[in-house]
Amino acid sequence: MQTHFTEEDLKKPHIREADRVLRTCVHCGFCNATCPTYQLLGDERDGPRGRIYLMKEMLESQDDDAQVTEETRLHLDRCLTCRNCETTCPSGVEYHKLLDIGRAEIERRVPRSAPDRALRYGLRKALVEPQRFKALLKLGQTFKPLVPGALKAKMPPTPIDAGARPATGRHARQMLILEGCVQPGLSPNTNAATARVLDRLGISLVPAAEAGCCGAIDYHLNAQEAGRARMRANIDAWWPHVEAGCEAIVQTASGCGAMVKEYAEVLADDPDYAEKAERISALAKDLVEVLRDESLDALAVKDTRKLAFHCPCTLQHAQKLGGAVETVLSRLGFALTPVQDAHLCCGSAGTYSITQPALATQLRDNKLDNLEAGKPEVVVTANIGCQTHLAGANRTPVRHWIEIVDEALEKH
Repeated sequence: MQTHFTEEDLKKPHIREADRVLRTCVHCGFCNATCPTYQLLGDERDGPRGRIYLMKEMLESQDDDAQVTEETRLHLDRCLTCRNCETTCPSGVEYHKLLDIGRAEIERRVPRSAPDRALRYGLRKALVEPQRFKALLKLGQTFKPLVPGALKAKMPPTPIDAGARPATGRHARQMLILEGCVQPGLSPNTNAATARVLDRLGISLVPAAEAGCCGAIDYHLNAQEAGRARMRANIDAWWPHVEAGCEAIVQTASGCGAMVKEYAEVLADDPDYAEKAERISALAKDLVEVLRDESLDALAVKDTRKLAFHCPCTLQHAQKLGGAVETVLSRLGFALTPVQDAHLCCGSAGTYSITQPALATQLRDNKLDNLEAGKPEVVVTANIGCQTHLAGANRTPVRHWIEIVDEALEKH
């Protein structure tokens, strides 16, 4: 793709990066074939190719060209950031990097409306602090009839008791775990089940109390500096463990894993943190990467339930781990049903299901139709956002896959 940036423009690091990404695009349109929003809306501007053109026009325009930025904002807000287009693209366009630049530029040029700013600020403040989120969740569950429908659907019933069977082993092999911000409130048993399963494999999980949100919520709601600050704080919390020889940093939510693996990229220009961020990203592992590389003989499970696996976009497109969970579950003897269009997003996409509820609901219902076609008893996934979004339809039960493995171990 030809660009028309001035020499003065190209002195700016974000414009140079945008220029590099734009020039790799050959506008073939293969990306539109796998873009969830393009499939729903049929609008070129709601597919990756169209959004790339909109961002190009905006970045090449003057700051006072509000018409371009307002149109671009509408269509970029509808983007799920699922990165399906990157998996499809034959030219290797790093669309998500351009998207981050484009979204930050829109925020700089044209302020959002007061209600929109309030919603995004509220989401950032409500979701990123685990204790605050738990308190708000408890309040919402107490007064559930008064909660708006979109949020009410995301409130689970009383979660499974995480401490019912604590992991008791102390092992030479130790890994850090990122406990997450909303998962301890919405599904506390996920990390507890992870600890019990890894205990069987001779691995102890070590939490770092000072570590908090991975930074993804701030970063993808265009509060990118706040997101970077959270990344630095996590690096500081983890660094003593890294220096002590910690084997890995485990994430049980694939959205968090995708973000932590990008710390090196996001903080590449930070002279104080670039080297540390590179080390942290190298140590980051989704839970399935840990189990995939282990002998699973100690996990001789017995379970006859039929499962359907929903592979989150952050697992298959961002982390390139599509098929990994299915392989582990098959090795353990679980029966998996086939899922049509497994590459498509469920509509959760971080806070997307709140900021774009109509599109998110359409995508969720389409996804559940495909997941339920094989009549599974349980739908399993690898990301708390997907789990909560899919479960909100009140159809087939939705769980994290490690909980099912843990329950099968208990039966053995």
